[in-house]
Amino acid sequence: MNLNLTLIAQGIAFAIFILISVKFVWPIFSRKMDERQKTIADGLAAGERGKQELEAAGKRAGEELAKARGRVGEIISSAEKRDAQMLEEAKAAARAEADRILAAAKADIDQQVARAKEALREQVAALAVAGAAKILRREVDAKTHAQLLAQLKREI
Repeated sequence: MNLNLTLIAQGIAFAIFILISVKFVWPIFSRKMDERQKTIADGLAAGERGKQELEAAGKRAGEELAKARGRVGEIISSAEKRDAQMLEEAKAAARAEADRILAAAKADIDQQVARAKEALREQVAALAVAGAAKILRREVDAKTHAQLLAQLKREI
């Protein structure tokens, strides 16, 4: 066995192996590596987009929370205004009711005073008639002297 012939045959076989590998196998490996590289790049880009979207969503959530807090403040303010308005309406209604009751009481008092004056006039007239009867020592007829008694009531 000749060492040179073996080395030359192995060199030729190795060269054929390299040519076949470069021609047929290497493009497949290269394409797979490119696909894998593209997949990794897409994954990194998607991760970056996801991070940006997360930050944007966080900002939007903060804005929505601020808007919600503002709306809550407006609702509370509106409720406080409505509460104050209802309180003022109740006070006004209570004042009106108190004024009505006071007016009714004054009218009732005025009626009672008028009745008391009228009763007092009648009593004074009766006393005047009784006094006049005693003075004259005779009885004065109230029916016959009704006009005189009415005039006396008006004067008193």
